Amino acid sequence: MEGATTKIFLGIDPGLNTSGYGLLRWNGITVDLVEAGIIKSRAADSLEARLQYIHRGLAELFESFRPDAMAIEELYAHYERPTTAILMGHARGVICLAAAQAGVPVFHYRATQIKKVMTGNGRAPKAQVQLAVMNQLQLASVPDPPDVADALAIAICHAYLSRNEALSR
Repeated sequence: MEGATTKIFLGIDPGLNTSGYGLLRWNGITVDLVEAGIIKSRAADSLEARLQYIHRGLAELFESFRPDAMAIEELYAHYERPTTAILMGHARGVICLAAAQAGVPVFHYRATQIKKVMTGNGRAPKAQVQLAVMNQLQLASVPDPPDVADALAIAICHAYLSRNEALSR
């Protein structure tokens, strides 16, 4: 891509206990790993303390890396576990708040959309997505814990979909 600008994309796999994050450098053609990890709250803490810890961790990432965009998985609620969706919504909310406070645009992707971009199959198993991340980023092993692989997949998905959007203009 002629005249392509390098951008930093942050992918987030939101969770109240563990939120995975992955930072990628995107030059319009290839993605390179910048950093990845988790923000893990303490289950024994109050909901408020856990949300504050997640928010603080994200704010530090925004300040340190100044990403151009953040991509996050949309909330999926399984009818048999509505409480899980509600708790995930709390975490997702403070993550989006941290992005807004940092002035970083947020892009939301369905899990099936991420899987389709990564593997060609919107119903791909988690292990297949993890292998696709490993291959795409030329890593020696699958990112661990799985929250990190999911966050990286979300960031890769955003990179490729933003490229396709730019090409279609």
